[in-house]
Amino acid sequence: MTASKSPSKIPVAYPTPYKTPATTSYRNSGSSVNSSAVPSLISDSGSGGSARGSQEGGMSDVDLLDMLDLKLSNSVKSEPLDRGVARQAQTSGELNAKQRELADLQALAQRRLKGARANFADGQKAAKEVKRDLEWTQKKVNTLKTKTERKYPKEYRKVHQRYPSPEH
Repeated sequence: MTASKSPSKIPVAYPTPYKTPATTSYRNSGSSVNSSAVPSLISDSGSGGSARGSQEGGMSDVDLLDMLDLKLSNSVKSEPLDRGVARQAQTSGELNAKQRELADLQALAQRRLKGARANFADGQKAAKEVKRDLEWTQKKVNTLKTKTERKYPKEYRKVHQRYPSPEH
């Protein structure tokens, strides 16, 4: 991060997937970077193309990718990123657990609803049966009342005056 360091030997901190052999270093006389580990933009023809700087200007045979990697690795702090990734993984795990819990609760609710529907259907069936029984009983009572009124009219009027029915 400091600009006062000499470009002759700068330690390079590569991220894990870009590790290079331990012999990687920058020298004024040429690049000793292993070309199989890190691709280079420097041509080996010695033509002094755009990737090479002039020796007089202070720019040496520095691999541009290595230089960019060094600048990026120094400018980007990986600790907050690592914490962010860890928090994201933790949140993802919590979300998955809640999703499974919700699925379990939904299945439980479906089972309870099925049981409640069965109980409700049984209750409706029982209510209809009770209503049918009450209607039959009322019909039977009315029939007996009419028969009694016809067979015993004096006694019926006497009892009816003493105990009036709620209908009249």
